[in-house]
Amino acid sequence: MGLILLAFGLVLIVEGLAYALAPSLVERMLEALRALPESARRNVGLLCVVTGLILLWGAYQLGF
Repeated sequence: MGLILLAFGLVLIVEGLAYALAPSLVERMLEALRALPESARRNVGLLCVVTGLILLWGAYQLGF
């Protein structure tokens, strides 16, 4: 349970930094995502999930 809270906290820190340091960039990224077709957004989401799983597997293999 502690590892899940740690991961969730890290996600919130990274997301919060993006909004705090570059809010206009976030708005431009959202506009660019809105312009993409739904299938492309779905593919980006799946790519993020797979990348996250690979990173978690790598961290597990390193003993974290």
